[in-house]
Amino acid sequence: MLAEGTTAPDFELPNQDGDTVALSDFDDQYVVVYFYPRADTPGCTMEACEFRDNWGRYEDADVPVVGVSDDPVEDLAEFSSDYSLPFDLLSDADGEVATAYESYGEREIMGDVMDVTHRNTYVVGPDGTIEAAFEGVDPDGHADEVLAAIEDAA
Repeated sequence: MLAEGTTAPDFELPNQDGDTVALSDFDDQYVVVYFYPRADTPGCTMEACEFRDNWGRYEDADVPVVGVSDDPVEDLAEFSSDYSLPFDLLSDADGEVATAYESYGEREIMGDVMDVTHRNTYVVGPDGTIEAAFEGVDPDGHADEVLAAIEDAA
């Protein structure tokens, strides 16, 4: 897990529509970068819907949210559409960005060991440093927890 005060690694990844989104697109504002294991699974859906259901509060605070997983763009498009997600989901197919954020690695799932994206969240500040870091996130109530951290930092 990257420490608070660390410079956030830059990235450019395709979103659910195939458009490129870069961390530098959010210069001079707070941005939430959350990593999750797999689109359309129970915990990941809960987490995404928590951000969606609090979207008005994030808009009022002028804080964009991006979700990052190693899912292909097509899966992200379906996930975004199925749950009317108002923010970008980014495809980190090879796990390179998640690795840079110390949010990717081996995990045992149903008896199989595989590389997956870990459920971690970072709040990146206007100057590009990590203002808050959440490791091994519990999706229930997480969107509120992140917004509280942003309000404390601002």
